Amino acid sequence: MRCVIARFPFDLTKSGVQDSMKGVKPQPITGDSVIISRRHYPVMQVGEVVTRQDRRDFSAGEVVRAMAALGFTCRTAPKEEPAQALTAVQQASAMLGSPVSV
Repeated sequence: MRCVIARFPFDLTKSGVQDSMKGVKPQPITGDSVIISRRHYPVMQVGEVVTRQDRRDFSAGEVVRAMAALGFTCRTAPKEEPAQALTAVQQASAMLGSPVSV
């Protein structure tokens, strides 16, 4: 399948991507990930190995679109929920060291 990543066309196949990632140890996942051969890889690591380009040259979205089109399972990073705001009384209690019930 023809994919465009970082303005360059690539002819990628599912088996070709699997072969490229064989023997590559997954780095810690901090954002989006792709499951290849039962292993979870960061999207940017997969893009770097498959395209042989620097990670700064492409975006995670480009790689996710290409991998999803090839049939790989892609997972997005969970959104962080904002911390619950404390009322003035709860904030004052916390500053004084007394237990706060939320």
